[in-house]
Amino acid sequence: MKAFLLIVLCSCYSLSLFSQPTDSLSSEKKLREKLLNDIQLNLDKKNNTLDSTLKKIDTRVDKIDSLLKTSTNAKEKADKLLERVQVVEDKQRALEENELNIYQANYQSAIINLLSMEREIKPLVLFNATKNFFNELTSVSNPNTYPEYQEWFKKFKEYIQKNKKNDISLRALNNFITISEAVSSATPLTGVASQMMFSGMSSYINNISKREKELKAQSEAMFALTVSLSQFTDDKDKIEHEWDVITKSLESLQEYYEKVLTRNLSIIGVDKDDFINKFSKENDADKRYLYLSSVRQKTATVVSNLKSNSPKEWKEKIYYELADIQVLKLKYGEITSQINHHISQYETLIKKYKNDSNLASRMDLLDSKLSALKDTFDKAFEPAEYTNSIYRMYKVQ
Repeated sequence: MKAFLLIVLCSCYSLSLFSQPTDSLSSEKKLREKLLNDIQLNLDKKNNTLDSTLKKIDTRVDKIDSLLKTSTNAKEKADKLLERVQVVEDKQRALEENELNIYQANYQSAIINLLSMEREIKPLVLFNATKNFFNELTSVSNPNTYPEYQEWFKKFKEYIQKNKKNDISLRALNNFITISEAVSSATPLTGVASQMMFSGMSSYINNISKREKELKAQSEAMFALTVSLSQFTDDKDKIEHEWDVITKSLESLQEYYEKVLTRNLSIIGVDKDDFINKFSKENDADKRYLYLSSVRQKTATVVSNLKSNSPKEWKEKIYYELADIQVLKLKYGEITSQINHHISQYETLIKKYKNDSNLASRMDLLDSKLSALKDTFDKAFEPAEYTNSIYRMYKVQ
C-alpha cells in the first residue's frame, strides 16, 4: 500500500475535495444517470417519430402496390412507379436519419461517461487517504509498538553492544537495527535481517543467568512474539507487493484517460481549460449538469457535421472513439475489482492470526478498521455493477 501513497503524494489533485468519496461518487453517479436518461428519452422520442413515419410510408407503398396491380393505364402506372421510388427514398432517408440519431446518442453517452470519469478517477487515486486501517496494519507488524517489547529490547540492545566486538553476527545485526531504526523506527523482521535477529535473540536468551528467571521468561515471550510478527509481516508483505501492480495500472489509466479526454475534447471543440473550470473544479452539481448538457448538444452537432463532411468515413471515426471510451471504463472497472479483491485478502490475513495468542487483541482492532475501510470502498465503488453497465453503454440499430 506504500506504493499507493506515492500516487497520493505525487497527484496534483487536492485531498480536501475528496474527504467524502462516497458522497462525491454517489452525487456524480446521479448526475451522470440523469444526463444519460435525458439522452435516452430524446432518442426514444425520435424512435417513436421514426416508427410513425415508417408505418405511414409502408402504408403508402402498400397502397401504391395495390394500385399498380389493378391499374391498366400505362401513364398511371408510370406515375405510381415514380411515386413509389420517391416514397422508398423517403424511407431510406428516414432510416439514415435513424442511424444518425443512434450514433449521436451513442457518442453523447460516451462523452458524458468520459467527462464524468474525471471525477470518478480522483477518489480512486485518493482512496489511500483513508489510512486508518493501513496505519494500524503497519503498527501491528512493528514490535516496537508493543510496550513490553520496548522495555525488553533495551536490554537486548545492551547485550548486542556489549558483545558485538567478539561476535560478527551480532555486529551485523547491530548495523541492521541501526539502519532500520534510522529509517522507520522499526525492528527488521523479514529476510536476512530477521534470521540475524532470531540468532541474536537465541544467543541472548541462552546467556541469561539461571537466576534471572523473570528476564528469561520475558525474553522467551518476546522471542515468540517476534516469530509471530515475522510470519505476519511476511504474509502482509506478499499482499502489499500486489498493490504495486494496481498502482501501475492506475498510473496507466490516468495517462490513457488524459489521452482519450484530450482527443475527444478536441473533436467536439471544447476547450480543456473551460472543461476544467466549469466541470472539474465546479462544486455546484446544477452548474455541472448545465455544462454537460451544453456539451451533449454540441456533441450531437459534431456527429451531424461529420456525416455531412465525411459521408464515407464518419461512422468509422465515431466508432473508434466509442470503443476507446468503453475500453477506458473497463480498465477503471478492472482496477476497482482488483482493489476489492486485495481488500478481501486482508480479511484472510486477519482470520489467520486471530487465534495467535501474541496477536489476537491486535487482530480484533485491525478487523474493525478493515470493516470500516471495506464499507467505505463498497459504498463508493461498485465494481460489478459498474462493469455490467459498460456493456449497456451503447444502443444498436
